[in-house]
Amino acid sequence: MAYVITGPDTQGRLSDDYVRLVARDAFFWTWPIINVCSRRVAFARLPHQVLLGGVLPVGPANTLTMLTDYVSPSQRAVACPNRDVVIGHAIVALDLSPVVVQVPDFGGRFWVIQVLDSRTDSFAELGSMYGTSPGFYLLAGPNWVGAVPKGIQKVFVSQTSTGVVIPRVFREDTPEDLRAVQAVINQIGLYPVDAFDGQMKFMDWRQVPVGPATQEVGADGSETRWVRPEKFLDMLPVALADARPLPGESARYAQVLAVVEAVRRDPRLKTVFNEAVAAAERELVEPLFQFHNFGRPLPHHWSTIANGACFGTDYFMRTAVAKSNIFVNKQNETKYFYQDLDAGGHRLNSAHRYTVTFAPGQAPPVRGFWSLSLYDRHHFFAPNALSRFSVGTTSPTLRYDADGSLTILVQAAPPDDAHKGNWLPAPADGAGDFSLCIRVYWPEPSVLEGRWTPPAVVRLPAAE
Repeated sequence: MAYVITGPDTQGRLSDDYVRLVARDAFFWTWPIINVCSRRVAFARLPHQVLLGGVLPVGPANTLTMLTDYVSPSQRAVACPNRDVVIGHAIVALDLSPVVVQVPDFGGRFWVIQVLDSRTDSFAELGSMYGTSPGFYLLAGPNWVGAVPKGIQKVFVSQTSTGVVIPRVFREDTPEDLRAVQAVINQIGLYPVDAFDGQMKFMDWRQVPVGPATQEVGADGSETRWVRPEKFLDMLPVALADARPLPGESARYAQVLAVVEAVRRDPRLKTVFNEAVAAAERELVEPLFQFHNFGRPLPHHWSTIANGACFGTDYFMRTAVAKSNIFVNKQNETKYFYQDLDAGGHRLNSAHRYTVTFAPGQAPPVRGFWSLSLYDRHHFFAPNALSRFSVGTTSPTLRYDADGSLTILVQAAPPDDAHKGNWLPAPADGAGDFSLCIRVYWPEPSVLEGRWTPPAVVRLPAAE
């Protein structure tokens, strides 16, 4: 009986162009997986929970670290940060242990605990929009076999061994609510199943120690480089072993791993592979940092995504979102609208002044809340005298016009005192590109069905 090879022949000679083809393709579709796995590797060395640089809540795998207030404008680990919620972060390593998520009673306060696998797809439903009860929930990996401990209300199973958990808890932008939210967030927990005893555990997150900023940030102030082309070849087989193939992906995995094996045996092919990966970073991935290069087009040059955290095999959208705005929620949890351009199709730039006017009754329809955030060209907050980085439901200064409309002023220079409460400051350098993002938390059906979309960003004439 003849021996049959059913996959790639790993002993065959490979052409340079074929290696380039596979390298570019693999770099593109695995970019989010490598990103998440690199975070796991980076934080695995931490001895305990810590605020890196005083701003980034991290810890070793299977531990949660919460902030106690809005995220700092200086953090550079995640682009397009939220300035609407108190946020936390955990890397979960479900190959080491299942973990328990501890959910307190949030009362009427909006909350969602996002649970993502290494593909940045959601695999759990925990939040206000799900009517989740207080209690304990188990996160398990794809290979887990075991008894569910008594007292666990539900089990969620991941398709990958590595994942990310991000609690988001609404707080009003007042000193009183900042104090009030502490009692709630101190009861949010995450720990290995062996530590579960059926009792609520408490953590005063204000006691988390501050550590040095160990993550390398781009020299220009851009996001930490979690995916490095020069390390991609070593990370790729590790990341793919962590994330089992989705249906239909087995042949894709076999193709990539066969090329990796051949490249590791041949120094010349390794150079070809690495050069192709570096080119893919420049030519394929970096352009997707700009919102106007992907997403569903909407009126007035806005765009949105319909499959956030549910990407499946939509490799393009998953990588585009991971590059520009990683760790988005599912759209029934948070709907995102992105804008790089004004109504005339010109790039938003702080050399100009703009207005965003919601007609009467046309503010974003929500069951939770909404915000309009401004990001600089690196998708981070632009420093300003008011330390105001977003406006919306949490903004006590917003004033509606007599007819019920709401106009937000987007510009670098302060407006007159009568309009300062509706001012969203643009970068103060006077000539910096920036982007806008509307987040609609727990959106109404009109948002999800596309019957509501944002108004135009109107460029005003130059001041005389």
